[in-house]
Parts: sequence; structure tokens; C-alpha cells
Amino acid sequence: MIQLKQVKNMCMSPVVKWAGGKRQILEKLKANMPEQFNNYFEPFIGGGALLFDLAPKHATINDVNQELLAIYTCLKDDELYKLMLDELDKHENNHSEEYYYEVREWDRNPRFELEPLWKRAARAIYLNKSCFNGLYRVNAKGYFNVPSAKKEKVVTYSKENMEEIHEYFRTDNVTILSGDFVEATRNAREGDFVYFDPPYDTWEDKESFTAYSKFDFNKDDQRRLAQCFIDLTNRGVKCMLSNHNTAFINELYEGFNIHVIQAKRMINANASGRGAVEEVIITNY
Repeated sequence: MIQLKQVKNMCMSPVVKWAGGKRQILEKLKANMPEQFNNYFEPFIGGGALLFDLAPKHATINDVNQELLAIYTCLKDDELYKLMLDELDKHENNHSEEYYYEVREWDRNPRFELEPLWKRAARAIYLNKSCFNGLYRVNAKGYFNVPSAKKEKVVTYSKENMEEIHEYFRTDNVTILSGDFVEATRNAREGDFVYFDPPYDTWEDKESFTAYSKFDFNKDDQRRLAQCFIDLTNRGVKCMLSNHNTAFINELYEGFNIHVIQAKRMINANASGRGAVEEVIITNY
């Protein structure tokens, strides 16, 4: 069954600030988790707050955001990890308002996708740490478009935290995938645990943030996800899902355990879009 935090005094935290990050509701998530499970799956890894808090020995993580996956891939590989940190040090030393916008423009170049993984990963972290409100947002073409936070100095990482995550990824059985959530959970078996933290359903009367990648996550995707949740349930997989407390989500998951919680929306380009919101934690056990 589950083996957590095998490294003594391990205390890992996300390396990037991510919209919808779960650090503020970690205790509520853990209170609703199954007491025992085998392998851990997180198909929408984002900043990975729950993963890093649990540190499961056997985990499969997935995301469609390629820059995010570049970061995790570099954290797992010794050589890429060192190159990424060297590049981050360079970004810190060169940081200025002008430099920020110069780096932000890199993805407009058609050859950007051919850049080394460590360079793309370091760029993503640097922009995340130096942009306005720590907001990761891309436009319809997939270009990062958040303005600068106008910081005079930027600290892009904690060496201790990076080392702990690198050691965890390097020594434990963590599989990194990049694709659809259905594919990411295909190998889940009876007794395994899947935590879904998808782009949230949008409110009818409020602004909702969904621009994590150039691919929209719409109502049809929410329906596909609910069907995946049902299919996994029928296979004996333990599932937990987070989302907004909307009528649509309640309808999709009717018959499952729906726990309503209060959460704070901390990342929004518009200050009026921040504040307390109702979310749900849905479980099939």
C-alpha cells in the first residue's frame, strides 16, 4: 500500500506559482483522501502541491502544458537539472525590465520549440517568478503574454527545495507524461488513487481563469472527464476531483460524494476576480 515521504525531513513545495494551485487547501484535500492506496496518479499536475506534500513512492504525473513538463523532466534528470539551474542563475543576474520582455518574446520565434529542454524550463520558471502576480497565461497562439511585475531583483528558486525535488524524482518511481487525461490514467488499477485537478468549470456570473495552455478545456471536456471518473470507479480505482461548485459540475457527478469547501482565488489579472469562492472535492469512496 501507499508509502509516503521516505526521505527524512523532506518538505517540498512547488517550484512555480500556478493558477488553481492547491497549497492553501492541502489539509482539506488530505482529509478527503483514501486512507490507503497503491499507485498515485495526477493527470493535471500543475504546480504539484499535493504530489510534493505526499511524495508517494510510485506516481504518474501528466499535463498538456509543455513548458511545465519541461521543468519536471529537467528536475528528474541529473544533467538537465544542472543546466537548468545554471540558466536560472544567468536569468537572475541579467534581470531587468528590458531583459524580461526580451525573454518573454522567445516563444514568438518558430525555432523556440527546438531549444534545449533545460533552456525552455528555466525560461518558464524565470517568467513565472518575475511576471505580474505570478500568473501563467498564454494567448490563442500559445505565446506567454503576462506583463512584468517590475521587480528590481528576482529570486527564481530555493536551492534546498530544488535539491529535495530532484532527489525525489531521481530516486523514486515517478513517471512523467504529456497528453490527454484519459491516456494518463489508462494504467490505473484497482486500489490505485487518482487525483483530478482540471481547469475549473466557468462561473456564469464571474470571470474564470482557463488559459493554462493554448488548448481550451470546455464543457465537453468536463463531460469527458466525468465519464473517465465513472470508468475508473467501475475499475475499482479510488478517485478524488476538485472543481468549482457549479450546478453543471454537481449534475455531472450526481451520486458521488460532493464536499463543498471555501477557497481563496489568489491569482487573477483583475484584483476584483480574487477572493473567496466555493469549490467542491468529489470522491468515489
